[in-house]
Amino acid sequence: MSKLPATGTNIFTIMSALATTHQAINLGQGFPDYQMDATLVNLVHTAMQEGFNQYVPMSGYTPLLQTLANKIETLYHHQINPATDITITPGGTYAIYTALISILHPGDEVIVFQPCYDSYIPNIIINGAIPVLVDLEFPGFTIDWEKVKSKITHKTRAIIINSPHNPTGTILYENDLLALQQIILDTNIIIISDEVYEHIVFDNEKHESVLKYPELANRSFACFSFGKVFNATGWKLGYAVAPQHLMNEFKKVHQYNAFSCNSPMQVAIHHYLQQPDSYRQLSTIQQQKRDYFSELIKTSKFNLLPSKGSFFICADYSGISTEPDTQFAIRLTEQYKIATIPLSVFYENKTDNRIIRVCFAKKESTLQQAAEKILSI
Repeated sequence: MSKLPATGTNIFTIMSALATTHQAINLGQGFPDYQMDATLVNLVHTAMQEGFNQYVPMSGYTPLLQTLANKIETLYHHQINPATDITITPGGTYAIYTALISILHPGDEVIVFQPCYDSYIPNIIINGAIPVLVDLEFPGFTIDWEKVKSKITHKTRAIIINSPHNPTGTILYENDLLALQQIILDTNIIIISDEVYEHIVFDNEKHESVLKYPELANRSFACFSFGKVFNATGWKLGYAVAPQHLMNEFKKVHQYNAFSCNSPMQVAIHHYLQQPDSYRQLSTIQQQKRDYFSELIKTSKFNLLPSKGSFFICADYSGISTEPDTQFAIRLTEQYKIATIPLSVFYENKTDNRIIRVCFAKKESTLQQAAEKILSI
């Protein structure tokens, strides 16, 4: 009997296959179509040549762990012990899953905000736990914290938050983190914080990590991705940060699953992070892409919703069609050669507000070609 009976082929696979079949421009999946920094590529090459090709410790390459601890202290004014509070993982999604499996028991409840990244709910269900869904308030995709408070029961084990948010491109603000902190104050609830786009925040806003808030940091898994921020999604390399008592449980799972992650890439990232511009410039680069794409299609029939971070911007097509968003996205691919992702697939109940998600982390030439097609609709 299947542990995930409702799971079939996901929409990303379907839309990418359609894009290939119809030779469409793929603005669906969240990965860049341009090269990563050659400096980082060369650092990997050097690490391999210098012999860093065998296992590193289970938690990760020791100098990299110290570099990350220093970075966290600089950015979020939070001191952690690199020997006990960080684990390098094969991607951010792995970090989220391992955090959940390390704390969940059958019958536990996990509060999830939807639309949400598609791994959260299956991760909960496969562990015998129960997803408790809270819709973000449309059209701003904000959180009603009173609704959250009303969903908490004695079975609530965890709350998953995500900022910058996939799929909507919204972010959480200081008042959000303070509200969350207040809500869980007298509980044993653990926070799973998906922060894979931490360095891609726009319009001079700041990333509000759980690590900035002591009451949250002491009961949170913060999950990050090197692949997302360094244009190397195929590396599948990320990390989790948590206080020692939580990280001990995380490592119990990790040691029997991945155990250790790609060594030369960890060595390379350690050296690469010695230059803070390696991550500080990322927001500017992606904001320029967001603004460039928005300007190109400003006269189109689409209404772009605000994007404050991530690789994504959402587009309202209600001025074009009354079709369901999945049907519209398929037609957009087949007829106009543009692949996107319908937002309803990020809802368990398939809520359809006639919105599609677009990835703008692409070359200018790709965005130009896409805009020409969009303007023809």
